Amino acid sequence: MNAIIAAPQPEAAEAGADVLAAGGNAVDAAVACALVQTVVDPLMCGLAGFGSMHLYMPDRGTHVCIDFHGRAPKAARADMWEDLVIGQAEDGFGFQLEGRVNEVGYQSIMTPLTLKALDHALTTYGTRPLNELLAPAIAYAEEGFLLRPHVVEFMREAPSNGRIDHREYVTRYPGTRAVYCPDGELPEVGDTLVNADMARTLRRIAEDGASTVYTGAVADEIVADMAANGGLLAADDLAEAEALENAPLWGTYRGHPIATNPPPGGGIMLLMMLNILEEFDLAAMGHATAAYIATVSEAMKIATIAKDAQVGDPRFVNVPVDELTSKSWAAEHAARIRAGEKAHVERLATGQPESRDTTQVTVVDRAGNVVSMTHSIGMPSGVVTPGLGFMYNGCMGVFDPRPGRAGSLAPGKSRFTAMCPTIVFDGEEPMFVVGAPGGTFITMGVLQAILNAVDFGMSAQEAVGAPRFCTTSDTIDLTNRILRRTEAELRAMGYPTRRSPLSHGFSAVHAARRTASGWEGGADPGRDGMAIRVP
Repeated sequence: MNAIIAAPQPEAAEAGADVLAAGGNAVDAAVACALVQTVVDPLMCGLAGFGSMHLYMPDRGTHVCIDFHGRAPKAARADMWEDLVIGQAEDGFGFQLEGRVNEVGYQSIMTPLTLKALDHALTTYGTRPLNELLAPAIAYAEEGFLLRPHVVEFMREAPSNGRIDHREYVTRYPGTRAVYCPDGELPEVGDTLVNADMARTLRRIAEDGASTVYTGAVADEIVADMAANGGLLAADDLAEAEALENAPLWGTYRGHPIATNPPPGGGIMLLMMLNILEEFDLAAMGHATAAYIATVSEAMKIATIAKDAQVGDPRFVNVPVDELTSKSWAAEHAARIRAGEKAHVERLATGQPESRDTTQVTVVDRAGNVVSMTHSIGMPSGVVTPGLGFMYNGCMGVFDPRPGRAGSLAPGKSRFTAMCPTIVFDGEEPMFVVGAPGGTFITMGVLQAILNAVDFGMSAQEAVGAPRFCTTSDTIDLTNRILRRTEAELRAMGYPTRRSPLSHGFSAVHAARRTASGWEGGADPGRDGMAIRVP
């Protein structure tokens, strides 16, 4: 059987493919790919980020989800921003505060766990040493890499509806400007970006191990910078950081076992939606018809409402997982859809969109080991400690600044994310491996890829490239390839719609599908990545 890897960056996918070709396993390849991603897509992910990794390794009898969601520093308080609330993202995933203290700057930074998780996965399940797998990332940082359209477009984006101008991410702080705007100008597509500071940091990690970022010399530099600039992150937050292993969350869809990640990840939303939609003959409706979009949109809204009210970090919130993922719960909501009810998603005013700063790697090796990993820096903090070269996450922006809610702030608490690296099985064998970046759009993109594969029999590339929509509020968002006559039908049915200028959007799904002739891959056309088949 062949191996396959898919990622949103060609350099990262190629680094992982090289590891597979040299005999490394899926974990080795995923780690090599992820490390390169932190260099070549530095506003989407990074060493100081967070994420979720789903591993299925039949040759070792292992099936786990590694949770490395960032955690609020111990200095955080539930009511620290209660009086600063201006509004909420329209999809419910992020809040706008006075002074933007939760969005950008030193107080927006949570405890980073990406490097800790990559090191844990590699030492526990990989076959290659970390210093070896760091080599491609070091080379790209040291020698430079071509800036792709998606990187530059994101850097130059000036969002409306209250979100921060992305240019501020790379211009506000001296350590960041030194990396991205050394001559005072934003880079252009095709420019070569050299990050010598990050290369030095990666070399220090290769020599001293990942622990240097948490308890060693690099940690000392991080803590000093945070203390000097009013950051919440402190030495004990770094020293106590750890990735957690959990059993996958299981469900079924049309007879296919589905394994996904548990809270605070988004797998629970995915299973809620799949259970509801199992009650309908989607194939008979036809792909991307008005009836199909309306039905799937109602399932999206119902899952969003339940998530907002009941899902958070299970170490702090009693999440009723069994109830929300039960077929009976889904049947009740499916009956309401059949009766013509339209779910209503409550939102605090302002209507700002959520940031979409995340990346994905999907890998299957020749032995059938599988890794689907989604990792991110959330909304970039804009902070780079001078001399270290990597940007910190800005994850505090998603916590609810109002105390007493499932998503409220608490010391050591993780925020909910829509990340849902997922494996669809055919009996006991994986048949479809999928994951995506895209903020709250992640679950919606992964959902549609699974429906495309299972209900409509699409190939991996077709499944991730088919026209998508997203409904995380009362408005149905449509990509520009959804037919206008279909939009007119939806409006006639009473649905407000909003058309995106993008042909591909609402997450960036990357998948692998097992066929009679081996594994095939699919890379979302909306990003700059690719799928590479390794014989």
